Amino acid sequence: MADITEVEYIWKNGEMVPWAQATTHVLSHSLHYGSGVFEGIRCYKDPDSDRSFVFRLRDHMERLHRSCKIAQMELPYTVDELCDATVEVIRANNLPACYIRPLAYRGYGVMGVDPSGAPLDVIIAVWPWDAYLGPDALENGVSVGISSWRQRSNNAIPPSMKSTASYMNSILAKLEAKQHGYAEAIMLNEAGLVCEGTGENLFIVRDGVLMTPPLSDGVLEGITRDSVLVIADELEIPAGEVSLSRSDLYVADEVFMTGSAAELTPIGAIDDRTVGKPGEVTRRIQDRFFEIVYGKADEYSDWLTAI
Repeated sequence: MADITEVEYIWKNGEMVPWAQATTHVLSHSLHYGSGVFEGIRCYKDPDSDRSFVFRLRDHMERLHRSCKIAQMELPYTVDELCDATVEVIRANNLPACYIRPLAYRGYGVMGVDPSGAPLDVIIAVWPWDAYLGPDALENGVSVGISSWRQRSNNAIPPSMKSTASYMNSILAKLEAKQHGYAEAIMLNEAGLVCEGTGENLFIVRDGVLMTPPLSDGVLEGITRDSVLVIADELEIPAGEVSLSRSDLYVADEVFMTGSAAELTPIGAIDDRTVGKPGEVTRRIQDRFFEIVYGKADEYSDWLTAI
């Protein structure tokens, strides 16, 4: 985790607004009831050139639209408009690499659980952000613990909707993990099956086979998760969606987390049971992933938006 580094501008409701002026009222509906949806995206700079790329920008903005549809929020911008605005705000802030946070939220005007009549505000913020789980996480992995907090069910807050309200669950699990000395938490679903981290999807490797919980077990339809499955197919690594028990995590040969913030972060220990250093499958996928995001794989050019 890291403090936010301020930059010059935030895109808000179609305009470029100075960072300090991108404010909202304390009685905004979303602040009281969690009525917002968001995305997390990364822009990467190729270390060997001046080229920068946003990874799977359109896919993220399409998912934002789907989240709004589930939440019955009328998003007033098309996918193309949101993609263009993202490029615009990155360029305005002169950032070669950054984290990108689009957010649509119900603003000031009404109070109560019924949000009817609340205006919808839309922002896209960008700022520099390095490794989400610490500078050594990508290389050496992190230690995690199984949380006592269960992930929400498909018929509570739908996992296919990336909502601000969903993340209170993640906050509780994250704080518990930190109190127990872990960098991150893994949550089970109500059936006791492995679900996801506080902001990441999960993969395990056993006997050379890559496995991840299916969407039906309550996981977010992660875009990095999908990317890993595509990369595994390219690299001819056997892979599939499989329901996993807690014990499957303990006996796995390799475990890693995926997400726009976490990227591909290896897990070195779970509940003080050693997994070990990042293994061959993790490294192969991780290496290929970074080749792609740095623009070094022409066959994946449709995943990249040049800045």
